[in-house]
Amino acid sequence: MSTREAHDPDDTEPDLDRLNAWPGLADLPGDGLVTALEPLTGGAQNLLFTLRRADGTELVLRRPGRHLKAGASDAFRREGRVLGALAATDVPHPHLYAGVQDESVLGAPFSVLEKIDGFMPRGRLPGRYAEDPEWRRAVAFALVDGAALLAAVDPGAHDLADLGRPEGWLERQTPKYLKMLHGYRADPAYAESENPHVDAVADWLVGHAPKQGATGIVHGDLQFANVMFAHDAPRLAAIVDWEMASLGDPLLDLAWILTAWREPGDPPGSDPQLQPWDGMPSRAELVAYYAERTGRDVSAFRWYQVLACFRLAALLEGSHARALAGKLNRRMGDAFHAYAGWLWEKARQEMAA
Repeated sequence: MSTREAHDPDDTEPDLDRLNAWPGLADLPGDGLVTALEPLTGGAQNLLFTLRRADGTELVLRRPGRHLKAGASDAFRREGRVLGALAATDVPHPHLYAGVQDESVLGAPFSVLEKIDGFMPRGRLPGRYAEDPEWRRAVAFALVDGAALLAAVDPGAHDLADLGRPEGWLERQTPKYLKMLHGYRADPAYAESENPHVDAVADWLVGHAPKQGATGIVHGDLQFANVMFAHDAPRLAAIVDWEMASLGDPLLDLAWILTAWREPGDPPGSDPQLQPWDGMPSRAELVAYYAERTGRDVSAFRWYQVLACFRLAALLEGSHARALAGKLNRRMGDAFHAYAGWLWEKARQEMAA
């Protein structure tokens, strides 16, 4: 399950007149005025629109939503910076045509991106993906290939050396997200429903932390909800939604992918996010494949898997806390809370392995 949230129903498309008066429009692919901005599903903290020009050229306009938490625009700017830097790499991503920080144009920063020919894999898979287990198996390895390609990017060589603070990254992870989780306790309604394993998982992570690993660009939310697959072949078309990107240990991205994996022996109560699921390789196969592709030592991977469960559960519980406070749809918040409960159980299972 994604950490995405539904946008308020009163979110409206950016002003077409202001966009058509923007001088940067002349530098985008296509010709003529923008004739339509059609909302797209799939945005997380940001809003997505198909931007259609008079000659039929379609692009994607991405901008922060109207009612976001503090710092959301900073995350959006970070995403634009990372996408610009990735242009010189082989990491599959949407090409950035424009990253506009001047909020006077549309009232918020925005970017204009390539429109990817692909689909976001959620629920029932389409076409050959649903019919051929070999396609599902192939695209699982392709997803891990995407993580491996990103791990190989040298941040310093692409002007991203200051994207984050890699020193002490491992040590900061658990205290950061534990503080977040403890903060939710201020709401008595949340405190009553808090999972009893929060502190035990945090203690295990602190007590078993490996030595600092390789430093690289970490997507931070690499999962089915943030990738697109090609329609015509079992291929990763693009990794999207880069607002959580930072510098750290890229093994977290692999572990984050595998929080969505399901196989015999997992805790009950959480179905695969994709259907059908048969044909998918095991977690162990994908970890071994990543190690082969990157040359990384994965002997401490279990710790990263627990950390991924911990971090994702913390983010989901934040949505649950906002739902309890009336700031998010309650049904959605309850679903996030239930999934976080599964992640706590998966973390405990990995701890005991």
